[in-house]
Amino acid sequence: MTPPNSAVQEAPSDEATTDVSKCDCCVVGGGPAGVMLSLLLARQGISTFLLESHKDFDRDFRGDTIHPSTLEILDQLGLAARLHELPHGKLRALKVHTPGGTTTLVDLHRLRTPFPYIMMLPQARFLDFLATEARRYPDFHLQLGANVQRLVEEGGRIVGVRRRGDDSRWHEVRAPLVVGCDGRFSKLRSLSRLETEKTSPPMDVVWLRLSRRPTDPRDEGEFYISGGHLVVILNREDHVQIGYVILKGGFPQMRASGIETLQKSLAAIVPWLADRVGELQDWKQVSVLSVESSRLPRWYRAGLLLIGDAAHVMTPVGGVGINYAIQDAVETANLLGPALKRGQVSLEDLAAVQHVRERPTRIIQAFQRFMQRQMVNHALEDDKPFHFPLAMRLIASLPLIRDIPARMVAFGPRRVRIQDGEAQRSASPAQ
Repeated sequence: MTPPNSAVQEAPSDEATTDVSKCDCCVVGGGPAGVMLSLLLARQGISTFLLESHKDFDRDFRGDTIHPSTLEILDQLGLAARLHELPHGKLRALKVHTPGGTTTLVDLHRLRTPFPYIMMLPQARFLDFLATEARRYPDFHLQLGANVQRLVEEGGRIVGVRRRGDDSRWHEVRAPLVVGCDGRFSKLRSLSRLETEKTSPPMDVVWLRLSRRPTDPRDEGEFYISGGHLVVILNREDHVQIGYVILKGGFPQMRASGIETLQKSLAAIVPWLADRVGELQDWKQVSVLSVESSRLPRWYRAGLLLIGDAAHVMTPVGGVGINYAIQDAVETANLLGPALKRGQVSLEDLAAVQHVRERPTRIIQAFQRFMQRQMVNHALEDDKPFHFPLAMRLIASLPLIRDIPARMVAFGPRRVRIQDGEAQRSASPAQ
């Protein structure tokens, strides 16, 4: 790769390009898909330039669930044991508390995997871990604070990207392939004019944090349903992360009712939080996630591929978004590695990635819709007591089908493996 700080050329105008870097693959977006893909390509000797718009990986309320599917992939790379050395939690079951009792909705204990749990690890720490590993390879180049604003197109083909630097000048990266991994609000998707098919599930999530106490329940994650409200509790090292589920577009009404209303509601639904809801003093302490589910009919153009949330946005149901993004990255590296080494990536190559990943994406989004209809929609009905629908009660109780939700949350319809011939499973799980 041409070094990113290559010789600066005199720019005759504001639109001139200050410098041009060249590589085999330019990855835009330093989320789970982007960092994992860059790592896997660099391992194959493919020069990869990863551009991340922020100065670091830290964001508020990013998902931090690392599922068995991702842990098995890391195990192939010999990284699972080292990841487990970081402070983390383990979520082995998803329990739902209602006025009528407690139901175990998803039980991961019986899964046939060295990792029968969901690792709870802040995403920023996970991405730092992957980026540190990627830096071991000379073909990996990470540029933080690189805000891509334009695609470079020649003859109907995307041949690179342009970003505006801190010096207010344009900097360009050229590559046979640009991969957009820049999330649900993807700039590259907008620039490429690829349109999504979008649905808007009838809920949003208000995220907030309260302090954690030694006497708190030890379960890593729980759901509480009462009085037309659904609350998700996720325990962290030093705080409790709370997802307060509301009807779509309901936040302005919630805010108008005052912060005290939210305090009282949390204390009523989750009584053991009552002694600290007063920590919530200002609406600046909350973050609102507008929930949507979408998918691109076509994930690519000549020279451009979109994966992860840029290609398909998941709802929070099951927390599977991170792991599907990583599976996208693995299959992209598996399928496009040889073409990238040749320096020629065809439309057929890009179509192959979508072909492999589109069916699992459709299946998991259908699974999310089912779970939402069966539980979330009923939970938000405040005019009658919550009862699990018959289908949910059967799934939770019948031995032949009770593990289906666990397998879907853990792996999706099928397991994904690295196929470059170099990965070897060498780590032991940390139980």
